[in-house]
Amino acid sequence: MLDFYDIKWLFEPFSFDIEWDKKGNAVSKFTPDFYLPEYGLFIEITTLNQKLVTRKNRKIRRLKELYPEVKCKIFYRKDYQHLLFKYNISLE
Repeated sequence: MLDFYDIKWLFEPFSFDIEWDKKGNAVSKFTPDFYLPEYGLFIEITTLNQKLVTRKNRKIRRLKELYPEVKCKIFYRKDYQHLLFKYNISLE
């Protein structure tokens, strides 16, 4: 869909450190799925394993705490399905 609308995107171009050990070494990172450089927006898509949603939500909250200037939008399975329906896209 991004290609169709000629929106430039990058796949997982950045990782953000979100947790460190006592020595200051990063022990947890968050890597959003896409970056839209023209919008300064990161996108995370959580469609497959819904068990990961809580963990991803926690990471995004942490990202916003540590990097308030970073814009990140999360799309859940229902959001993704809504877009497929809205644009009449079939994955079959």
